[in-house]
Amino acid sequence: MSEVVPTTSTEVADAPSHKRHVDDEEHMDEPKNEERSEPPVKKTKEDYMARLNALRQKREDARKQNHDQVVEEDRISKLPKNHESVRQRQEWQLQDMEERKAAEARGEDYNRVKALSMQADIADKIEAAKRRKRNPDKGFASFEEMSLRQYERLTNGIQPDLESYKKMREVVGEDQFYPTANTLIHGSHYPTDSAKDKLVKDVEQQMKKRESYHRRRMFDPEAPIDYINERNRKFNHKLERYYGKYTEDLREDLERGTAV
Repeated sequence: MSEVVPTTSTEVADAPSHKRHVDDEEHMDEPKNEERSEPPVKKTKEDYMARLNALRQKREDARKQNHDQVVEEDRISKLPKNHESVRQRQEWQLQDMEERKAAEARGEDYNRVKALSMQADIADKIEAAKRRKRNPDKGFASFEEMSLRQYERLTNGIQPDLESYKKMREVVGEDQFYPTANTLIHGSHYPTDSAKDKLVKDVEQQMKKRESYHRRRMFDPEAPIDYINERNRKFNHKLERYYGKYTEDLREDLERGTAV
C-alpha cells in the first residue's frame, strides 16, 4: 500500500503543526541532563589539622597498646614454666576453703557434701592420693632442721641411769663432772660399754633408715606435663639432665610460638 498524502490545503497546513506538537511532547519526556551538580565544599586548614591530630592520636594509642603487650609478654616469659598450673591449683584451694567454711556455717560435713556431688571412681582416687601423702616422716628442708630432728630423736631416746651417773662422777671427779667456763674437759670422758653398744645400734638404725629412702619418688602434681607415659617421662628426664641447658631457648620459642 502506498502512503496516504494529504491533498487538501487544510490538511497540508495542519500536518507540520501536528508534527511539531509531537516533537515537543517527546522533548518534554526526555530527562533534563543539563541540571548542574552543586560545587564541592572547600575544606579549610582547620579541617586538615583536625584530621591530622586524629591520625596522630590513633598512632599514639597503637604505640601504647603495642608497648603494653610487649611488657606483658616479657612478664609472662619470666614466670616459671608451671606458673599456670600453680595458679589454678591455688584458685582451687581458695575455692575449696570458702566452700568448707560455708558448709561449717550451715552445720554440714563438707567432706560428705563434696563426696555426694562427686563420682565414685574420682572420690576413690582422691582418697588414695591422700593416703599416699600421709607420710609420718616429714623429711627436712635444711641442714638445721635435720640437726634439730636428730637432736630431738636422740634426747627422747635417753633413759636415765643413776648408777652410771654416780660411777662416772666418781671416775671423772667433781671438778670435771661439773665444769665451769675455765674447765678443760677434753679427753676426760670415759664411755661405758652399754653406751658404746647403744651408739653402734643407733648408727645401724640410721643406715637402715637411709636405705629406705631410695624408693620411687612421689608424683608432683605441680610439675609440667610433657610426657605420654611413664617410660616417656623417664626418657624426657634423662634428656633434660644432659641437654636441657642447650635446648631451653628452643623450647621456650616453641611454647610462645615465636620459633622460626
